[in-house]
Amino acid sequence: MSDIQHFFQAIEFVENSNYENKLGGIINAFTKNGHFPDLSDVDMAIVGVCESRHSNNSGSQFAPDSVRNYLYDLYQGSFRARLVDLGNIEQGHEVEDTYYALKTTVEHLIKNNVIPIIIGGSQDLTYAQFLGYENLEQTINIATVDSAFDIGSPDESITNKGFLGKIILHQPNFLFNYSNIGYQTYLVDPASLNMMNRLYFDTYRLGQVRDMIEESEPIIRHADMFSFDISAIKHSDAPANPIPSPNGFYAEEACQMMRYAGMNDKLTSVGIYEINPEFDVLGKTASLAAQMIWCFMDGFYNRKSDFPTRSSNDYVKFHVVLQDEKYSINFFKSKKSDRWWMEVPYPSTKGLKFERHTLLPCSYKDYELAVSNEMPDRWWQTYQKLA
Repeated sequence: MSDIQHFFQAIEFVENSNYENKLGGIINAFTKNGHFPDLSDVDMAIVGVCESRHSNNSGSQFAPDSVRNYLYDLYQGSFRARLVDLGNIEQGHEVEDTYYALKTTVEHLIKNNVIPIIIGGSQDLTYAQFLGYENLEQTINIATVDSAFDIGSPDESITNKGFLGKIILHQPNFLFNYSNIGYQTYLVDPASLNMMNRLYFDTYRLGQVRDMIEESEPIIRHADMFSFDISAIKHSDAPANPIPSPNGFYAEEACQMMRYAGMNDKLTSVGIYEINPEFDVLGKTASLAAQMIWCFMDGFYNRKSDFPTRSSNDYVKFHVVLQDEKYSINFFKSKKSDRWWMEVPYPSTKGLKFERHTLLPCSYKDYELAVSNEMPDRWWQTYQKLA
């Protein structure tokens, strides 16, 4: 019996002849008539979490099975998915019991080199996803796609709109950087934005990202874990939320960002949250979430494993001096993927804990800024954080 099997309830699964060459035909799922999947020779695992009690979105606990209905009906594409479905983590006696089950599952899967693909449930489950890294002895980066920051008050209980503060204040502190992609200014308290800036966290407005969606790639490539609030997608494309917004990302942009997440060599968990089937017109949102997961898988099977090493010949190095020789930046361009990184000076006083953050994902635009004698924002924020 697996160390985590007792957390899961088997799912209903009906054999379907239409699943030939589709994901439903190759996913090894934990069903009522089957065994808990073996995690050997597996790349990814679907983890449903039926929890929404700490949210204003009651009903999102029914999302996992709703998304499965569409995911299983998708063709594999050009990749051969090594994917299992572990079933659903049902609501514990207390919400904290559900958090513990998800935390333990995430930790177990990561230690076994299996990426959990979490289908929530409400977004406060991001906190439990984060806790799964607590015993892995490294500092991590988080990226979320969200229209707001969800900071909350340290004196109040955690909610789906107030979990980030718990992550920031968690002890021991193993969060290095947090990135928010797609916040909408009119939904954000200016004091929260000021706090983000003081912490040197990365925040990107919706319009800023949508102008050049490819600029989200280095943000996502910097992350160890990824959390996607489905309400960050405009209501016309994803109606399954009780608080609809006319603004947000388009469906294809959401899929593109999930593909970037899949291609991220260092990313080890992903979660999609806040889908409420009660509001889902014609299953549009569940279908989109399934396609987002497919895009994540497609990205994963196109990983390049091209993180630069200083002794490798697989990249081109560019040295840029700027601001009257006050600063110099080494840029690295991968010959495999044409992706860029830039080097941030490593203060010896920090010890080995932060060494993995000194090669920072960036874009060609950052290189152009440096050549024009302008300091790239993401370089400066990391430099300040390491200083």
